[in-house]
Amino acid sequence: MTDALHALSDTLLSDSWARMFCGLALLALAAWAVQFVVRRVVTGLLSGLLGRLHRQDWDQALGRRGFYRRLAGMAPFVVVQLGIHLVPELPAAAADTLRSLAVALTVLFGLLTLSAALDAVIDATAGHPQAHVRSAKGYVQLGKIVLWAFGVIVVVAALIDRSPLLLLSGLGAMSAVLLLVFKDTLLSFVASVQLASNDMLRVGDWIEMPQVGADGFVIDVALHTVKVENWDKTITTIPTYRLFAESFRNWRTMFTSGGRRIKRTLRIDAGSVRFLSDEECERLKRFNLLAGYLDNKQKEIADANAGLGEPAGEAVNRRRLTNIGTFRAYVDAYLRNHPGINREMILMVRMLEPGDKGIPIELYCFTASTAWVDYEKVQGDIFDHLLAILPDLGLRLYQLPTGSDLTAALAAR
Repeated sequence: MTDALHALSDTLLSDSWARMFCGLALLALAAWAVQFVVRRVVTGLLSGLLGRLHRQDWDQALGRRGFYRRLAGMAPFVVVQLGIHLVPELPAAAADTLRSLAVALTVLFGLLTLSAALDAVIDATAGHPQAHVRSAKGYVQLGKIVLWAFGVIVVVAALIDRSPLLLLSGLGAMSAVLLLVFKDTLLSFVASVQLASNDMLRVGDWIEMPQVGADGFVIDVALHTVKVENWDKTITTIPTYRLFAESFRNWRTMFTSGGRRIKRTLRIDAGSVRFLSDEECERLKRFNLLAGYLDNKQKEIADANAGLGEPAGEAVNRRRLTNIGTFRAYVDAYLRNHPGINREMILMVRMLEPGDKGIPIELYCFTASTAWVDYEKVQGDIFDHLLAILPDLGLRLYQLPTGSDLTAALAAR
């Protein structure tokens, strides 16, 4: 049996084809062994190091993006390109071809590994507060484009066995074509830099851009696109450069200011505006919010009328309180005492120019909460109360005549 094995080994060693295949088999075995070592040992060490540094989120991100798998996949091709010329009886042309192919695959897996690492950086830093202020996603994507552009040149140079510098020198003649191909990328990159440096847009901002149908929260800021989740849960994708070239409304400062604006008008029927009698003034003093105002105003008016002398005998010459002026004072006091109104911000009740649709009384103030639901609740409660209080001051809300109004008018005739 031993003699037979010796005879077989001598035969194999003496045959050139057999020696070549044995060499290739040993090279493949070595490549597999190195891949095993890299996957189990090197990646294990790197994962353990991140764990000791309390960077488990980075380790999970690298694993999720396939960094360790791609790193291990690159190792066999490094072994092949280093050991292919050690294979006995292998023709030089075949060795050079296999080495070029191994170099190209090494570069390809290297690009995939670096790309996975960049993606892991985005994942690992996504939860950092600064990531919402200065999103790195656009820069990482641009880096990946540059990385793959040069990587493809290196791969092609390895396959054709030429220097990468030779291919790079030829890109100068194609600059016009490259600028045309990467026009949107260059525009988006400049827009991303401007948006980030001027802090114009962050993930989580509520923006409005009617020209593209966007009205909602920004959920992703990338190199080429910005994704907005609208209130109806649809997604609007906006080219990044359009956000820099065109106008849009960002509601971020409204949330950070601590107040959300109410700017709404009540239109009073001009036919219901009149002076208040002394009896009505006394009756309105039962309103806690009006008692102080009426006392001060009556004293001020009495002093003014006393200085008129004899003309004060005619009512038309005297100063008198009006129901609409008293209503404005009531609204102002009501807002200043409302717990849902931010009293640190501007608060104003003003009369706008009367028109064919009544006399507009505008409320301009800010709620203490910026949450949409709370804001609408406070605003609704305020106007519910004001609409109901109008008849107590002898005022009517203006509205266009309806069918029932016309029917009542005809029936009265």
